[in-house]
Amino acid sequence: QVQLVESGGGLVQAGGSLRLSCAASGRVFSFDLMGWYRRAPGKERELVAHISSGGNTNYADSVKGRFTLSRDNAKNMVYLQMNGLKVEDTAVYYCYTRVRTMSMRTNESWGQGTQVTVSS
Repeated sequence: QVQLVESGGGLVQAGGSLRLSCAASGRVFSFDLMGWYRRAPGKERELVAHISSGGNTNYADSVKGRFTLSRDNAKNMVYLQMNGLKVEDTAVYYCYTRVRTMSMRTNESWGQGTQVTVSS
């Protein structure tokens, strides 16, 4: 059982910054991929960014140059630094992980979500 606990959402003005954190726990072999997805009102859930255990990152085009994803493998934590926030970044942000279980299977898990609201 994997648990993801998110923190750091809130309300910010356009141009401001927020930092999201996610702590992962559970009896798994490895947290191979960690990252964030988001769902804006009336839209499908979309990838924001993810990072491998080796530090390789992948960002959505819409956040490149503004958001920075990092992880602490020793603590099983992932951080999303969001700068230059825009109104269109308003969404519920979900922490995500793809793990390798003790039986070497692949599983995906999602957090409960944290609201990010950017005002104009």
